[in-house]
Amino acid sequence: MARCAAAAIVLSVAEAAIPLPLPGVKPGLANIVILVVLARWGWREAAWVSLLRVFAASLLLGQFLAPGFFLSLAGALASLLALAGTSRLPEKWFGPVSHSIFAAFAHIGAQLALARLWLVPHDGVFYLLPLFCAAAVLFGLINGLAAAALLRELLQKKGSPPAATMP
Repeated sequence: MARCAAAAIVLSVAEAAIPLPLPGVKPGLANIVILVVLARWGWREAAWVSLLRVFAASLLLGQFLAPGFFLSLAGALASLLALAGTSRLPEKWFGPVSHSIFAAFAHIGAQLALARLWLVPHDGVFYLLPLFCAAAVLFGLINGLAAAALLRELLQKKGSPPAATMP
């Protein structure tokens, strides 16, 4: 778990260095690690890695208890709730890609709701919803495909199937 948490933290910090065209639109590369942990070890472990990532990355970036920290925490908690629900769906039809897309929508939904309630007390913030939804689909798809590829690679190397998604 420590290696997975470290990988997620490194990806979050590296992602913070990428110039973004619009604040709040990030690829969420650390979510690839969260999806792999979810598939191999379960939701509890994925929650630990996700929350460790939020706290450690905010400390390393000097954003602990700043608005960005709370937006990240809200998004992570909403994503974890979405993953708790989607990981109970039939594996025949739902996998890392669908989990990733659901989590991305939950993440951006929570961030927009918190931004509206706390930072931007105006409904104009919801004009960004189409852009954020498009980003959720795009990055959710990319991260889900990357996680699925990593899981396939791990399966081939180890020769054993991943653990159940929920204990």
